[in-house]
Order: sequence, then C-alpha cells, then structure tokens
Amino acid sequence: MSRIGRLPIAIPAGVTVDIAENNVVTVKGPKGTLSKELPTEMEIKKEGEEIIVTRPNDLKRMKSLHGLTRTLVNNMVVGVTDGYQKVLEVNGVGYRAAKAGNKLTLSLGYSHPVEMTDPEGVETVLEGQNKITVKGIDKEKVGQYAAEIRDKRRPEPYKGKGIKYADEVIRRKVGKTGKK
Repeated sequence: MSRIGRLPIAIPAGVTVDIAENNVVTVKGPKGTLSKELPTEMEIKKEGEEIIVTRPNDLKRMKSLHGLTRTLVNNMVVGVTDGYQKVLEVNGVGYRAAKAGNKLTLSLGYSHPVEMTDPEGVETVLEGQNKITVKGIDKEKVGQYAAEIRDKRRPEPYKGKGIKYADEVIRRKVGKTGKK
C-alpha cells in the first residue's frame, strides 16, 4: 500500500475543494485558486473535512500514480493557504540583481545584463542586491522559475561564484598548485 497515497488530506478552514468530472480538482483559498487535471484512474473523494485518494488495483502504474495524485492535491491545498517560496543567493564580485516592475535584471559577468520577466502567478522579491525570493501559490511554477534563474549562471566549484539556492551546498574543489 502506498504509505503517502493512503494518508488523508485535511482541508483547513477557509479552503474549498471541488472535484469535477475527469478528476479536475479546483482548490480555492485565501491566497488564490488553483486547478489541475489529475489522473482519471484515481478515485478522489471528499469526506467531511478530508480528501481521500484511492486506487482501483495494485498494478505498478496505479501504485505510482496513487502517491503522486495525493501529493499534487496536498501541494495545491498548501499553496492556497501558505504559498511556496524559494530563496536564491547571487555570489560573486560584481554579480547583482535588480528589480523594476515585474522585470528581474541580473548582472552576472556577461557582456550584457540578463533580463527575466516574472511568469503569471509567480513574483520575485529582492533583499539587498544578492538575495532573490521567488514566491507563488503553485509549487511547480515557483520551482521551475527558480531553476530558470539559477540556470543563468550556475555556481562553479572553485570560487563558488554564481546563483545558488539558499539551502544548497556547493562542493568546492582545490585550484591549481604551482610547480616546484
């Protein structure tokens, strides 16, 4: 039995969950509304103040989808109540970030500044010139946009320059040594 899939999802106060045909789940909460079409094989039921996901049989595919479906619904519930955020740090001499409207401008040692526009439903907040916080209610979009920002200049292993996640550990390497 899927240990994650069989856990019930508690619906907090102020959150409404609608399950339409074809397993289209819509979650409304204080931070906004999320809607997602989930695998039709899974049975999603609302029982009182809980959502329960059950699977039809024990095929490998169904076992895989069971935990996934439950986690996706849970992520939507958490998203509309608390929201998600990822913190990125810009490290390196002359590397900085600036924000104007919904445009994020990164100076990363290239010959040109890198400009990025915040996607729908995601916002970036700057703390100082080297801390970027990506916030939103959709976990997938927040993670994707944070990964795209990081891809503009990944941290390198010698000096640790680049854009890294705040909780990321960079494996450092020893540089060259001179001849004797």
